[in-house]
Amino acid sequence: MTRHLAKRSLVLSGHGTSVALEAEFWDVLDGMAAVRGESVAQLVESIDVTRDPGRPLASALRIAALLHVRSSGV
Repeated sequence: MTRHLAKRSLVLSGHGTSVALEAEFWDVLDGMAAVRGESVAQLVESIDVTRDPGRPLASALRIAALLHVRSSGV
């Protein structure tokens, strides 16, 4: 099964960037942001500032989504 990436443009710390993730990961991140009462850009920025500098942002977002799903018992 081939998964297509969905690209979103975001402003992080005043700089525009694009992130490409599978739609399923965006769905989880959308839900995480809604639960926190913040925008997806705010959520992504909070993940961005805490990630290991050697880890790509897309990878950090996938891991955050996975950890969220695991912690919610799904």
